[in-house]
Amino acid sequence: MKSHAIHTNHYNKIPKIIPFLGIALLLFTIIPFYYPFQKPSVVKSTSPETPTLVTVIDHSDVNLVEINEHEDCDLFSGEWVRDPDAPYYTNKTCWAIHEHQNCVKYGRPDLDFMKWRWKPDGCELPGFNPYQFLELVRDKSLAFVGDSIGRNQMQSMICMLSRVEFPVENSYTSDQNFIRWKYMSYNFTLSMYWTPFLVRAEEADPNGPTKTGLFNLYLDEFDLKWTSQIEDFDYVIINAGHWFSRPGFYYEKGQIVGCRFCQVENITDYPMTFGYRKAFRTAFRAINSLKNFKGVAYLKTYSPMHFENGNWNDGGDCVRTKPLKSNEAKLEGINLELYMTQIEEFKIAEQEARRRGKRFRLMDLTPAMLLRPDGHPSRYGHWPNENVTLYNDCVHWCLPGPIDTWSDFLLQMIKTEGRRSYEQRLQLKHKKAGSSKFMFH
Repeated sequence: MKSHAIHTNHYNKIPKIIPFLGIALLLFTIIPFYYPFQKPSVVKSTSPETPTLVTVIDHSDVNLVEINEHEDCDLFSGEWVRDPDAPYYTNKTCWAIHEHQNCVKYGRPDLDFMKWRWKPDGCELPGFNPYQFLELVRDKSLAFVGDSIGRNQMQSMICMLSRVEFPVENSYTSDQNFIRWKYMSYNFTLSMYWTPFLVRAEEADPNGPTKTGLFNLYLDEFDLKWTSQIEDFDYVIINAGHWFSRPGFYYEKGQIVGCRFCQVENITDYPMTFGYRKAFRTAFRAINSLKNFKGVAYLKTYSPMHFENGNWNDGGDCVRTKPLKSNEAKLEGINLELYMTQIEEFKIAEQEARRRGKRFRLMDLTPAMLLRPDGHPSRYGHWPNENVTLYNDCVHWCLPGPIDTWSDFLLQMIKTEGRRSYEQRLQLKHKKAGSSKFMFH
């Protein structure tokens, strides 16, 4: 891998926190429930299959802990640094881990990949506090909309929250692709909406030219399985990416306009970004069209794959055991193309969202995750002697693993959103007061 620094213009900045000596209204807006993380005690799992260390937190002391925020700090530009306290759960303490991401269970010999945290340039990203998070989302709802990377994140979040509480299933369907969980003590709903293409799609052939399926993608049509369900959600996190590499026919206005590696004469073959761009454009349009959606829509940027010495289907693997430094990695090739496509479409949609009074936010995870080729399952998603046909997985993330840091980012962004909401209400109040003063004088 070439040695170049990553340079990206990040769309969101994290504002300063208003001092805690402010008025009580501000404290309730930002959420004052700063449950402490005392010095952790570390215990060893008793299972021989799980020789990892897990941090156990004592929450008996309820003193307040102040968490600082920095207006000029870009959370998404930084480096990975050592975290001796990690991980905060194991495959024995959390049942939510998908088998193919259960790397320790299936014999991954190196465990150092779990011992890192993200350090932004110029500030600190506070570690995930599950008590604080659940207080922030009390009586609220969060939806993951997208593919198996979204499911990977949801399962990571369930494990990170398991130090406080496990959810109970509260699904409206038996289809596990649309599972819904509820944290009963907090009345917090966590949902998954499976939509790997974000738009209406159907499988036309289970095999197709590459034996990975052939799909019909209706690039200008909403996927009602999720767009009809999210209007009442407080937070919606959308992602998509790797499925767009599969062969498919592209439809617009009910007519075929091209394809992706369909190998059919007289049909234009487009690059992967053609369908990707139009799908995100339609997904953003769907959210902007929801008149009653008052929540926050987050775009989770592309999660890079890390195949080396070959592609996914010809021996490529990810065998590194430590993170890269930012000057050791370069966002390039299809990773760069998909990332830039997302950013471009997001900026257009975010402008329209503001005009409509809606909130779009960028969870720009790509630069950080580019540096974690060590965090994938590789061949440790099944037993070596299992009679299965599985390729090395350099797309998803081990649990525990680097993906747990995504909860750190989300918590900080939700806290920032609270500050923004307070400032907007304060400005509106001052504006109204000024208007009233003008009217009476």
